[in-house]
Amino acid sequence: MKKFLLLATISFLIFEYAWSQGAYVPFNRDYYHLIERYEILGGDMNPVFHTGFKPFRRDQLGTYLSQYQSDSIALVQSAADRFNIEYLSNDNWEFMPEDTQDSKRTFLGKLYRKPSDFFHYRDELFDIHVNPVLYLSGGIEQGEDNFRFRNSRGLELRGSIDRKIGFYTYLTTTQTVFPSWIRNYTEANGAVPGEGFWKDYGVDGYGYFSAMGHISFDISKSIQAQFGHDRNFVGEGYRSMILSDFSNPYVFFKLNTKIWRFNFTNLFSQMTADVIYNGRRPTDGHYPQKWFSHHRLGINLGKKLNIGVFESVMANQFDWNYMNPVIFYRWVEHQLGTPDKVMLGFDGKWNFTRGMQLYGQFALDEFVFNEFFGIDGKNSSRNKHAIQAGYKYVNAFKISNLDLQLEFNQARPYTYQEKFEYQAFNNYRTPLAHPLGANFREVIGILRYQPIPRLQVNATGFYQFFGADPSADVNFGGDLLKNRLVTNTGLGLFGHRIGQGVENRVVMGNLNLSYMLKQNLFIDLSQSYRRRTAQDLDSPETNLFTQVSLRMNMIRQEFNY
Repeated sequence: MKKFLLLATISFLIFEYAWSQGAYVPFNRDYYHLIERYEILGGDMNPVFHTGFKPFRRDQLGTYLSQYQSDSIALVQSAADRFNIEYLSNDNWEFMPEDTQDSKRTFLGKLYRKPSDFFHYRDELFDIHVNPVLYLSGGIEQGEDNFRFRNSRGLELRGSIDRKIGFYTYLTTTQTVFPSWIRNYTEANGAVPGEGFWKDYGVDGYGYFSAMGHISFDISKSIQAQFGHDRNFVGEGYRSMILSDFSNPYVFFKLNTKIWRFNFTNLFSQMTADVIYNGRRPTDGHYPQKWFSHHRLGINLGKKLNIGVFESVMANQFDWNYMNPVIFYRWVEHQLGTPDKVMLGFDGKWNFTRGMQLYGQFALDEFVFNEFFGIDGKNSSRNKHAIQAGYKYVNAFKISNLDLQLEFNQARPYTYQEKFEYQAFNNYRTPLAHPLGANFREVIGILRYQPIPRLQVNATGFYQFFGADPSADVNFGGDLLKNRLVTNTGLGLFGHRIGQGVENRVVMGNLNLSYMLKQNLFIDLSQSYRRRTAQDLDSPETNLFTQVSLRMNMIRQEFNY
């Protein structure tokens, strides 16, 4: 932690001059889809920022929205599109070139003067926006006695100092009872997905405190810096096979350099290693740490194609060599003689015609040429990689605001695992990429429809095929908490296939209706169906879950895993 503070302080002190900028928009799939669909609808790459590394900065989003409104007004034809542009503009009003609308009604004269802000104050030196955070939900799961609920309360604030330093803070406390399959996942991993540390609440419930925050500033016109405690996401998909938002927040320092068509992102972070799981947490309360570095170079090839190449390293101890933002990590690892885990690969998107996009990812964990390309070596345990392929169709079949998405994800057995302690690609016992870890195939279909401006319909369905371990001392390559060298499968080097171990198949569908009562105040109605069959089950395991939620300034919770 001291090393990150030192790095951020040095960067800030060296560069006295900074440009006007803002905090980052929390990564919210519903919100980000509204942003990205207009790039796909226009057909050309976003000229302001690359979308391959999330979250986005508010000032850049404001620039993009204003440019889109002026250049592509012909594409914004439906009432729902006009509502969405107005909603996004109001949410980032301090960075719009033209003043956005004031609230028709204020509260006590000082509150809700803008639709998006409970309270705001803005002058030449200081800018602050304060909002309450609330999530109240209740649901019933068929076959379960206890009522399912969530009760989250908190505070969110953002702003800037001297128009040079942006800041964001988010604090909530939560008590919840999860659907049964999420409870089983939490118990098996010893961590609440997206939160990490938790305490018991009642009989089947969990309680946890969430805190995220960051500061951001510009080092030059082309180099931006961010220091914070949050999550990051790489790619264009519903999932990411490189770095996702599934694990809990972690401390990081990020540099983003944008020159011409190039965008170079460096991420240096400290994560929580595989907590010794004796009961529920270490008796001494001390959690071991590990160090993660990632850099991605993206380039726009013409107006319709973006390609990004990346390299990541996970080390069990801090090393200054990995702080070099422009070096090849694999070379550093060889020079140091360390067993640190390095992954590399690429991602990309292609807006091949207006309204349609192809996207994908490839993450390479281990490579032996003959075993990767050779016929006899295709099922080697050293053939470790993950792939993603996806397709987006905006205004599908010429129906306004009907958007479709199809996605395929796959990870070979033992991908993301490591043979040395604390070097697997996970954080606080949860995967950094896909929720299933490895040893799986998955197909996802998403339909988003906005029949009227304030109503969003989201139907998500997926099919998963994966292999599980029959016991704790056997490792078929899906559980990232297990040692790569200890398998006890009797298979040897070859003969490893996706789904090995105890075969599982999951079919799940979720239908959600979200109605925006006011800016960032939603009421949700959702229905989930999940069916799991497995070799060790006598009969299928079926779950039906119905839920109603009221949320304010919070991301809609999904249980799609």
